[in-house]
Amino acid sequence: MNGVADSNGDGISLLRPVGESVLSSKRKKAKKLSKEKLAEQQREAMNRFRREQKIHANGTDIPDPCATFDEMMSRFHLSKTLQRNVLACGYETPTPIQMQAMPALLRRRELLACAPTGSGKTLAFILPILHHLEAPRRDGFRAVIISPTRELAQQIYREFCRLNEGVNLRVHALTKAKASGGAFTGGASGSQRYDVLISTPNRLVHMLSMEPPAVRLDRVEWLVFDEGDKLFEAGDSGFREQVAAIFQACTHADVRRCLFSATFANSVEEWAREHLDAPLVVTVGGRNTATDTVEQELMFVGAEAGKLLALRQIVQKGFAPPVLVFVQSKDRARELFNELIYDGINVDVIHAERTQAQRDNVVKAFRAGKIWVLIATELMGRGIDFRGVNLVINYDFPTTAVSYIHRIGRTGRAGLPGRAVTMFTEDDVVYLRSIANVMKASGCEVPDWMLKLKKNSRRREKNSTAARPVARVPIRTVSKFDLQRSHKKKQIVADTKVKKMKMSADGES
Repeated sequence: MNGVADSNGDGISLLRPVGESVLSSKRKKAKKLSKEKLAEQQREAMNRFRREQKIHANGTDIPDPCATFDEMMSRFHLSKTLQRNVLACGYETPTPIQMQAMPALLRRRELLACAPTGSGKTLAFILPILHHLEAPRRDGFRAVIISPTRELAQQIYREFCRLNEGVNLRVHALTKAKASGGAFTGGASGSQRYDVLISTPNRLVHMLSMEPPAVRLDRVEWLVFDEGDKLFEAGDSGFREQVAAIFQACTHADVRRCLFSATFANSVEEWAREHLDAPLVVTVGGRNTATDTVEQELMFVGAEAGKLLALRQIVQKGFAPPVLVFVQSKDRARELFNELIYDGINVDVIHAERTQAQRDNVVKAFRAGKIWVLIATELMGRGIDFRGVNLVINYDFPTTAVSYIHRIGRTGRAGLPGRAVTMFTEDDVVYLRSIANVMKASGCEVPDWMLKLKKNSRRREKNSTAARPVARVPIRTVSKFDLQRSHKKKQIVADTKVKKMKMSADGES
């Protein structure tokens, strides 16, 4: 009998037929080929799905995206409480950034995520953090979320609270105003009671710099930078030094870091690759592009005087509030407010010089529909979620494509349609090409002459920030003569009051 020798483990030789050996080998080979083929088919299916959703993922060991929340819940064994909260908050289907970013964070990957405004980036990092932290512990802050503005920090705090129902993590928002989530004012004993900290960079660095530090971050397992490109922006308008201090203070061996934004400069990606641990880079749509749910329009108004006329015409034709109007400075915000306040529309203004209480009240009234038109500076151009905003008006032309993308991103959120009107004058033509390219990339019709305008030099583009805007004449319809006469009248009244006060004081003496 033909066969091959084999051993049964006790040193006793057994005789196995040659045919059986060959058959077994073929079966193993076929099984191996079948597994490889199935894996290849799975990869092709995932790549096809990413292309359909416009998801671009770069890095090693990229996790498969999840098409539904049910798939995500079962695949990563999320708790019933989190499942219930997701449904209660009205989230039915994950957005493309959530489909890819959530599986990455649930697998504890470091991440650089870029997706259009209003695409659900906040949920993409809140849900994985709640899953990993599991339950409250009196062990100090274990997650820190940094945002560039107090309004955005408060918005993230509210979203955390909604999804935290029943999980009961202690969440704290640290801003210059009265803090949310408890009466924590600093100190090691105070911070021990909390699990999650949401803060602006300046406020947190101030508390870290105290002696002894008012906040400890050595237990932080998750560090999230929201609106990451603004935080890493160079110059006085950015927060690079503060971010570096926070980064160094998070000394936990297993800390995971991620950056989220609607726009990313190449320098931010280079920093991430240098300082993060094999980060996964996820981009939805084109890099630094506007959302395609916003109908975008450029309106030439000739000179500055034409803007106010054009704005009033938009109002007279009829509009569906709420509306956001962006200007380039606090002075211009006040000037425009003084012009519109007597036009019979509910209008208010928000800028950095208003107190935090005033800003909170304005935002609350705008959300409630009590304010129809809100005049804002760049302060409101980042991350703030007003889902009902139907129209954004760029009264003053944005000097960078990034600024434009974030401004118009206040409308057309969560897949809803929106409209953006951007006024420009002859002085703004130098910045027109970059905005026209953004509009064309998002599917809008743009005149060819705009795309053929001379490109700004690198130095000029670098300096084209909100800190160096176009010089503009004041917003007012009153003539210079009338202003001078009004000023003289006010001066006469003020002088008369002073004289009366002096006479009264002399009489009493």
